[in-house]
Formats: sequence, C-alpha cells, structure tokens
Amino acid sequence: MSKMSTGVKIAIFAAIALVVFGGVFLGITLTKNVGMTDEQISEEDAAKKMNQLLSGISVTDVTPRKAAISDEDILNEEDELPDIKSSPLSVTGTGDINIEIYSSPEKAGEGTDGWLNEVAENFNSSNATVNGKSASVSIRSVSSGLAVDYIRTGKYMPQAITPSNEFWGEMIGASGVKVQLKEKRIVGNVAGVLLSKAKYNEILEKYGSVNMKVISDCTANNEIQMGYTNPFASSTGLNFLITTLYSYDADDLLSTKAVDGFKQFQENVPLVSYNTMQMRKSAESGSLDAFVMEYQSYYNDPALKNEYVFTPFGTRHDNPMYAVGELSEDEDKVLELFCKYCLNTENQELAAKYGFNQNEKYKSELPGSISGDKLIAAQKLYKQNKDSGKEIVAVFVADTSGSMSGESINALQTSLINSMQYINKENYIGLISYNSKVYRNLPIAKFDLNQQSLFKGAVQDLAANGQTATNDAIVVAMDMVNQAMQEHPDAKPMIFLLSDGEQNTGCGLNDISSLINTYEIPIYSIGYNANIDALKKISEINEAATINADSDDIIYQLKNLFNSEM
Repeated sequence: MSKMSTGVKIAIFAAIALVVFGGVFLGITLTKNVGMTDEQISEEDAAKKMNQLLSGISVTDVTPRKAAISDEDILNEEDELPDIKSSPLSVTGTGDINIEIYSSPEKAGEGTDGWLNEVAENFNSSNATVNGKSASVSIRSVSSGLAVDYIRTGKYMPQAITPSNEFWGEMIGASGVKVQLKEKRIVGNVAGVLLSKAKYNEILEKYGSVNMKVISDCTANNEIQMGYTNPFASSTGLNFLITTLYSYDADDLLSTKAVDGFKQFQENVPLVSYNTMQMRKSAESGSLDAFVMEYQSYYNDPALKNEYVFTPFGTRHDNPMYAVGELSEDEDKVLELFCKYCLNTENQELAAKYGFNQNEKYKSELPGSISGDKLIAAQKLYKQNKDSGKEIVAVFVADTSGSMSGESINALQTSLINSMQYINKENYIGLISYNSKVYRNLPIAKFDLNQQSLFKGAVQDLAANGQTATNDAIVVAMDMVNQAMQEHPDAKPMIFLLSDGEQNTGCGLNDISSLINTYEIPIYSIGYNANIDALKKISEINEAATINADSDDIIYQLKNLFNSEM
C-alpha cells in the first residue's frame, strides 16, 4: 500500500477531531438537563432569564419605618377565630330540645363523608322525645383543631363534640372547660401511613416488617420522603406527631431523647402540609413516598388503594362523643339517645359501607392515656423543633393594587401584624408590595425585635391603588430570596403571596413558571376575597398550599399556616 500524503493525513485527522467534538457536544447537549422536569431550565439559563425579566421591572426601594411593638398589636385568641358562619350547619334540628354537635369533617361532609349527617337526619325524623318534648340534633362540620379553639376560648359553645380521636377531648379538659366522655366510640376508624407499593416492598425486604418505628427510622435516614399534616389543626397530623415522639421514647414523649429523635426525623421530612389537599398533590407529583391519611378516606379512593399500602399507627380514630359544658337534664338525655341511635345495627352497617369500621383488630400502640397538658406541650415542641435548627428565608409579597382597597387591604394588614407572633425569631424575613410597580419595602434580615418593628411599620404604611403586576413582584421576591440564600445556603426558602389574584399588567405566568420550577421556591398564596384559581396555578408549581380565606377568617388561617411552616 502506498504511503498517504501529508494532506490526506491532515484531512483524516481533522475529520476524526470533528466527529469526536461533535459527539462530545451532543453528549453535553443531551445530558445537561438530565433530571429536570419539562418546566425546569438550567441554572445558567434561569439566571439569564431572571436578569432579563428584572431589567424590565420597575422596582422602588422604600425607606422602612419603625413602629413600636406592643401587646395592642396582638389579638386575643377569641378574636383570632373566624365567625362561626365559616363552618355552617350541615344538619339543622328543629325539636323542642335541640343540641348542637361539632363533628370532624370526614363524617359530616358529603357522599361517603356524610355518615353522621345521614344518621342525624334520620334521628330527627324518628319522632324521638324526652319528657314529652320532641328531640333533635344539629350537626356542624368543624375541623378538630378549630372546634377545640372555639370551645376552650368560649367563643362558640356547642352542647357536644365528636372529634376523630380522644386527644382533642383531653386538650379541651386541660384548658379548664368541663367536658365529659359520653361514648368512647360512635364509629370506628384508624389513621395510617400510605407508602407507595414499590417503597413498601423495598422496606419490607430490607427490614422484615413495616411499622411506625421502621418508618420513623427510614425517614430519619433519608430512605423515605415522608409528609404529614399540621398537628395544630389535623387529628391525623397530631396523632402522627405523638406516635413519632413515642417511637423514640416510649416512657416520656417529651424527653430529650424523644426531642433529639424527632429533630433527626424532621430534618428529612420535606413537607408538613397545611392541608390534606396540598399533601395529596405532592404525593401525586412523585415527590413523596409516604403520607398520612385516615383509612376511611383511603378506602373510598380506588387510585390510592391501587398505588399505596396502608400501615395503621397511633391511637385509634374511633370518633368519641363528649358533652361540653353544663348540659340540662333534657339535653343530656337527647345526647344519650343520639349516641345509642348512632350505634344501632342499621347505622353501623351504613358506616361500614362508607369505609368506617374496617380495621377492628388494630389496637393503639400508644399508652392508654396521654394527658391534655402533655399533648399541648407536644404541639409546642413541634413548633420549636420542626425545622431542626434550619433557618427559613421568606419574603412576603403584598398586593396593594386598587382591587385590594378597603376591606381586603385592612384584613391583610391586621392579619400580618397579628401573625408576626407565630414566626420564629431565628428566621429571615423581608417584605415587598406591588401594584403596577414593585416596591421593596423591607430587605431580608433576621426577624429580631428590630426587624419586627420595621416589618410592622412597613405593613402599616401599605396603601392600595393602581393595577396589579403580581408576576413582576414574584420575580423580584425570588431574586431577593436567591441573594439571601447565598449567605444562608442551608436555609429553607419560601415566598408568601397575599393577593386577590387579579393580575392585569406585567409579565405573564408563562414567563416565570420555569423560574419558579427551577429555583424550587414554594410560593404559598393567601387569597383575600380572591380569584383563587389564579393563585392556585402559582402555588401548585412547587406544591405549596393556597388558602382561600375571606376577611373574617384570614387571621386564623395565617396563624395555622405559620404554625405549620414558619
């Protein structure tokens, strides 16, 4: 074979080099976004897009003003509570002797969640009498945490309450209100952890069993992505908190050993959700391997039963019935009659049809009785230790457009100032507001007394006018959070958007959704008489909660949100 000329050699070398370079370039192109969702973009592209958007947004720095912090800013617990009309009666009794009963929502709602309503309607039609007078009951569906707050403050007092479990009755008694257990169980239920089938089988193979101790250890070891609901408001969330503490120290739920175990556990919990809906969406997106739910809800959801394995935990949710306060002799007899009616064969069979009375062999793994004082102390322990020493970097984004004028802006100011007390002082907090422009009212800083006074002054000075550039404000808030995270890289970022949801100027959601997704900053939205669907679209990008609150209950809603997240 003849020797190749120098020119041919150079040409072949160049061709090989071109192929190699092309392969490398193609490999980088194909793999640089591996692991991203369709909405995510690279951090480099996100930074470019952020700067591009910021260059078109008018931002004004406002000199913050200090306002004195005083007890007058803090509403008493009774005034924080929403009007009872926010929880209307689901059954209205008209008898000569009528008693009102607060019920947990899973049995006083609609459809398969409406067992107690059906029973009450039938009882009211049964011609029951006491001492020759017609007897009836009224049912009011109220979440257990809110119901207990109504009762212990004395703001709205029913004659009876049937929460999901006995913890709430113990807590009412610990608050000094007279409460008497009339029936330990009117319908059976249990709380449980739902593990994806793949994760359940993986744990079972590795540990030989699946129970709360194993689940707690796997969560602490970052083998499970676990979510649960707010223990200040949710029966299942409170049960889960107590059971987790018990799994670390069965002798003393509040011991140093239990607290240290809980901190380690909580460090690897990605979500304590404001409500069950937020938790479900996180599970559906695949970001959670496990979450908590009552069996009755699981039973009635074919998709859940197909995809998850239910593992019961904690105290049973057997829906006890309590008399509240001083009942008359006739009222007491009506309550006893109604309890017996709930327990008759027909009504218990209806309960089983609706998913209750299913796990009859399960017995509580907790001690026989836990005092109300200890349960309240456990809630406080959760508030103090839920972030396991991690700081939170958060920006509040307040809508001050013309549509917020009047009642809405007043409610926003009152709720934010009152809710300052529920923000841990080690967190880093900032504030911006917006109409057609964006205003940087308070740079991010540790929420000490100085920052609190500046925050109060900034909130007091908010005034509503102009158009609504919500997404422009979100871009500025994300930029503030990102800069603060450079100084506090281990902190948890958050944005709280307070708005009526009516955007009419500035960049669109499509312009910023990839940024929200890439930076993974949850945006909790709080609607003031709002277009709630518009706010949901923003919050759902990173699986944060949306609160649909009118002016009457926003203060209580923010309190619960901050107890859960801040």
